[in-house]
Amino acid sequence: MPLSRRLTTGLGTATVTALAAITGAPSAVVAAPAPAHVTAARDAASWLAGEFTDGALPGPFAPEDWGLTIDGLVALSVTGVDAPTRQAATAQVATHVRSYNSYDDWGIEGFTDGGATAKLLYAAAAADADPTDFGGYDLRAETLSLIATADAGHQRGRITSRTTADSGPDASNTFDQSFAVLGLARSGDLPQDPVDFLIRQQCAAGGFRLYPDAADGPSPSCDDQPGATLDVDSTAMAVQALLAAAEDGATGAGDAARKGADWLVTQQHADGSFGGSGPTTGANSNSTGLAGQALAAAGRDDEAARAATALAALQLTAGNGGAASADAGAIAYNTDGFTAASAAGITDTDRDQWRRATAQALLGLAQVPLGRIGLDPPPTSTPTPTGTASPTAPSTPSASPTLTTSPPPTGTAGPTPSVTSPAATPAPTTAAPATAAPPSTTPAASGPGGLPTTGAAIGSYLLIALLLIGGGVTLLVLGRRRAG
Repeated sequence: MPLSRRLTTGLGTATVTALAAITGAPSAVVAAPAPAHVTAARDAASWLAGEFTDGALPGPFAPEDWGLTIDGLVALSVTGVDAPTRQAATAQVATHVRSYNSYDDWGIEGFTDGGATAKLLYAAAAADADPTDFGGYDLRAETLSLIATADAGHQRGRITSRTTADSGPDASNTFDQSFAVLGLARSGDLPQDPVDFLIRQQCAAGGFRLYPDAADGPSPSCDDQPGATLDVDSTAMAVQALLAAAEDGATGAGDAARKGADWLVTQQHADGSFGGSGPTTGANSNSTGLAGQALAAAGRDDEAARAATALAALQLTAGNGGAASADAGAIAYNTDGFTAASAAGITDTDRDQWRRATAQALLGLAQVPLGRIGLDPPPTSTPTPTGTASPTAPSTPSASPTLTTSPPPTGTAGPTPSVTSPAATPAPTTAAPATAAPPSTTPAASGPGGLPTTGAAIGSYLLIALLLIGGGVTLLVLGRRRAG
């Protein structure tokens, strides 16, 4: 076959391949949230910034809760609020890497929490720090070292903890896996194995389970676990991680994200809110914040807007705050919490719950995807002209989290997912472990429970045009060479 014919065929194949990749990946354009919701997100972030002390947020049992501090750092980063507090928080988290992802502070050496390490990797990238030298640690290399290899069988690709006889078993879950995918995608090349393991946590219905482990040990996939409980929070995290993976070219990520977003839509309540699973089944701002953020990332603009409206209804303002008006901007975990605060103010006992709820809820108001925090500029309250979308920045790895929430409520510290808070209602979820005395790491039971084409990003058309133009130019040059 003549060279020109081979070249034409190759260019045609490349163009078809590029078209397939473009149409199979989610749109790179995310609609801007309503100006009122952007203002609400900034008010929430400003309140949260005032809760920091020396760059850290306190926990219920300790002066610093590093998991919650990371959540707060992400919340401030997504809104662009209070740069000095963001910088102080980034520095404090970097200084306390081992306080968060190990039990060294408790005299138990040799343990490394996989989920906490992955969350740190993501947080460093989202805060525009260097994840390969964060507090002196190469978090990317550490995260990669904790990804199960081929000899783990159906657990291949799973983020795991490095355990010891004193630390208890590994309790890594879908939140941890999502952070691993997000962090690796943001810091360099994303291996396919962690993506494949995350996809296996998705059941045929589209939702994701929280825990890969059943009562008798790890099950190969969600569908292989009889009666697997699907979880809104885990699905929202997985959808966002898979969207980031799809941008990175990971196989199967885009389709899985679409199915996950479809399932989330079926879980939305009439008022726009969401509930989680287990102790967080009732409508709450944590689940609503994560789900709303995921729906926005997936191009489900109407559903994302409804979630934001439900979140705004739980926010204290000078007009509706009553006895809690001094805490304007804070977002309640649920309507009971809002009513109680309006009547008696936010008590010291409940303040921890308000911090956790606000950090996560404002993500659903700002609507910047986890995969884009730190890459895209914070949303503004200036309305975007009708029909105009703001293209997102290229997804090149930043040298430098989210979110942040992990499974059900936290209240005892240490790298475990679910615990109960001292508040009467379940405390919001926080992404990975908090810090305090190392708890039991026995996994909790998992809970109950495509992206529509809303317009193609102009970058897709530009890429196609460049491929076609480049092909034409190349053929023209070759033709002239042969004629000469």
